Amino acid sequence: MRLTIVGSGYVGLVTGTCLSNTGNQVTCLDLDPQRVKTLLEGGCPIHEPGLEELLRANIASERLHFTDDPCEAYRDAQAIFICVGTPTGDDGTTDLSAVMSVADDIADAISAALTAPHPLIVVKSTVPVGTTIAVRERIKANVQSPFSVADNPEFLKEGNALSDFQKPDRIVCGVGDDTARMVLEELYAPYVRQGNPCLFMDISSAEMVKYASNAMLACRISFMNEISRLCDHHGADIMRVREGMSTDTRIGRDFLYAGLGYGGSCFPKDIIAIIEMGKEAGLPTPLNEAVHVVNQSQRQWFIERVQAVLGTDMKGLRIGVWGLAFKPRTDDIREAPSRTIVAALLESGAEVIGYDPVAADNFQQLDTGMERADDMYEAASNVDALIICTEWSEFRTPEFERLRSSMSSPLIFDGRNLWDPERMAGLGFNYLCIGRPNLNPAISPADTPA
Repeated sequence: MRLTIVGSGYVGLVTGTCLSNTGNQVTCLDLDPQRVKTLLEGGCPIHEPGLEELLRANIASERLHFTDDPCEAYRDAQAIFICVGTPTGDDGTTDLSAVMSVADDIADAISAALTAPHPLIVVKSTVPVGTTIAVRERIKANVQSPFSVADNPEFLKEGNALSDFQKPDRIVCGVGDDTARMVLEELYAPYVRQGNPCLFMDISSAEMVKYASNAMLACRISFMNEISRLCDHHGADIMRVREGMSTDTRIGRDFLYAGLGYGGSCFPKDIIAIIEMGKEAGLPTPLNEAVHVVNQSQRQWFIERVQAVLGTDMKGLRIGVWGLAFKPRTDDIREAPSRTIVAALLESGAEVIGYDPVAADNFQQLDTGMERADDMYEAASNVDALIICTEWSEFRTPEFERLRSSMSSPLIFDGRNLWDPERMAGLGFNYLCIGRPNLNPAISPADTPA
């Protein structure tokens, strides 16, 4: 099938590469000439394990193409996937200007250049309920020939996107006619051969599935962070609490880890979008509002925990930070907890040195004043405290003796609960993590905030 992917950002690039890998002819349209040039040369502008290799293989096989020319991109397209950004505006609403601009371009292409007799326009961007129908009406107002629309939300986890696309839990397709259903059934047949469902439903329900799914996962994260604060106050262990909860089959184990809260491009934006959809409908969403408040306050709670030990005036102190990305296996720093924490440390007067395996370049572009380390031990050298913000695999089993001897003070604030408190105490560290008892008497419970 001949496909056009509009937007070669995270979702568009993964979608286009994976669909070309099952034999389709895919053209990715992006209006940034430099990005197109990079992609044509086989470079990958985002960090996603395995993506660059798959991208190059499909370029070499002449199934995957890139262009900044809309006429070239749309000319033969049987299906067009809209994969452009839908950021949160200053007023909290979802900015749909890019989606609607693409809709206008598609209308022009159908009228002037597109040769396919009945193209399918698929909205893959995360959009508020009603947007796909609005796209249809916008195109319909300027087009006489037949076309179909569908909503096909993505469920890609950064750092695991190829597996999520190629071996999905489920594929959700919101369709309004049989043509849309048949096209999507054919496209996704290679991915559901093991029995995972391809779910067809009305368009509005498909749009809501994306938001509802992310809201539930975000709710679980905020719930555990709230419980972790109570554990911290009462001397309970959040890991034991999680173990006791998650063996209940009604609850399960996933997304029940306490930490610094969720970040990235999806959960924060989608929770705010749900809140705004509720306001527009006159239907308050107090649960989702609470999820957002708990998530943001978790970072401040952690900062206050650090300040309770080091003081609010940190002039003369040097603090190391391990991990800058919002999660491991990605270079994405959007809404990353590290941004809030580093900013607070610098504002308190501390010198901050940070390390991340892949996100350091992106973080440095923020021009925060943080010093950049080339490896994790350099980030811990001669520091008065070390803060863990991202649970990269290489942080899980460091050379602890080397780490302790390199630090000016063996004080660690672990925002991701990487290590066992008993072991860390035995190794001579003052180790404070999230919702777990501090077992080193060098820091008493009174030194940490309730």
